Amino acid sequence: MHSLASNTADDQLRRNLPLILWVLLGLVVIPVLYIAGVISIGTVNKLGRYLSFALVAIGLDLIWGYVGILGLCQALFFCLGGYAMGMYLAHHGGPEGIIDKTGWKLPACLFVVYPYKVGEAPGDAMVPWFWKPFWSLPNTIFLGLLIPGIFAFIIGYFGFRSRVRGVYFAILTQAITVAAQNFFTMNNMKFGGTNGLTRFARICIARHPHGTNICQQSALSFDLSTDTVQLTLYLLTTMAIFVTYLLYRYITQTRLGRVLVAVRDAESTLRFSGYKPYIYKLFAFVLAAVTAGLGGLLYVPQMKIITPYNMGAERSILIVIFVAVGGRGTLSGALVGTLAVNLLYDFLTSFNQPIPLTYMLFPGGLTFAKAWPIVLGLLFLAVVLGYPNGLVKLPQHLLGKFKKAPDSDQIGVHQ
Repeated sequence: MHSLASNTADDQLRRNLPLILWVLLGLVVIPVLYIAGVISIGTVNKLGRYLSFALVAIGLDLIWGYVGILGLCQALFFCLGGYAMGMYLAHHGGPEGIIDKTGWKLPACLFVVYPYKVGEAPGDAMVPWFWKPFWSLPNTIFLGLLIPGIFAFIIGYFGFRSRVRGVYFAILTQAITVAAQNFFTMNNMKFGGTNGLTRFARICIARHPHGTNICQQSALSFDLSTDTVQLTLYLLTTMAIFVTYLLYRYITQTRLGRVLVAVRDAESTLRFSGYKPYIYKLFAFVLAAVTAGLGGLLYVPQMKIITPYNMGAERSILIVIFVAVGGRGTLSGALVGTLAVNLLYDFLTSFNQPIPLTYMLFPGGLTFAKAWPIVLGLLFLAVVLGYPNGLVKLPQHLLGKFKKAPDSDQIGVHQ
C-alpha cells in the first residue's frame, strides 16, 4: 500500500511538473531577474508577446492533439481579439480635441495624417458605429472573447455538421482566414487597411464619457510605454497561461476529455454508440477560438500595433509548427514549442553576417533573417520525422536510454 501511494504521488508530481516549473519561472524568476537588472524590460515585453502566441498554440493543441482537428484559422481568432483591443486603445490614443459631429473622439489611426496636428482630420469624418462599443474596457474584453467564439461556432457548426474533416477542414479554415485578411486590408472597411491599428498611448480603466479627455486626467489611466505597465501586462499574460493550462488539463482528464480523444481515434464508433461527435468538436473548436482571442487581447498592448499581416497564412502555419515542435497532445508542449521556436529565431537573426556557403546559391549570401522560413521548414521536418513526440518528451526519452535493463536473474526472482 505504501509503495502504491508513493507511485501515485510520483505520478502526480510528474504530471504537474510543467505547471510547477512554469509558475516558478514565469511568476517568480523572470520578475526577479528584471528587478535585479539582469534582464531589461524589453526582454520581459518580448517574453510577454511570445506567451500571447502560446495561448493560441495551447488552443490548437486541444483541437489538433486531442480531437484530431487541424484548423488553420487560429490566427484569425487571435486577430479578432487583437483588433478589439486595438480599437479600444485607438479610442484613447493620438491627439486630443479632434471630435466628430456627434461628439465622439476620432481614432487617430483612422482619420489623422502622421505626424498629426489638431485639425488635420476631414470635417465630415465620423467614428464608425461598430467602433463605439469598444470605448469601454470591459466591453472590449467581453467582445474580444465573444466575437472569435461566434465566428468559430459558425465555421464549426456548418463544417462539422457536414462532416468536413481532415485536410479538407484545414483548407476550408485557411481559405476563410485568407478572405478575412483581404477584408481587413481594404481601407474602406475602417480597420486601418494594410497599416492596421497603431498609435496606442494609454490604457484607461476608469469609465468616462466619450469625447472627453478624462482618460488623460484619471488616476486609473496608464501610459503603455512605462516599465510598470509592461511588467504588469507580462504578469497578466503569465497568469492567463496558468489558468488556461489548468482549465484545459481539467477538461482532458475528465469524461469529456476521454470523449474528445474518442472523437479523434474512433469517430464512427462513437457515433454508432449514440453520441454526436460534431457537438464535442464544436465545443473544443469554440473554446480554442476564445483562448486565441484572449491571446490577441493581451498581445496588442504589448506590441502596440495590430495589422492584417498577423492573420496571414504563414501565421496559422507557424502556430502549427509551435505545437508540433513542442509535442502534440501534451498542452505543455505548446508552451515549450512557442518559446523554443521564437527564442531560436531571436538567436539566429542576431547574426547579421551571411550564412557560410550561401554565396554559391544567392548573390551576396543569405542571412538567417532571410533564410528563416527555410530554417523553420527544416526544423518542422526534423521534429516530425526524427522525433514526433516533440521537445517536451525529449528529456524523458533521453533518460530512458540511460536506464540499465534489469539482469535476467533479477527478473526471475521477481517472477
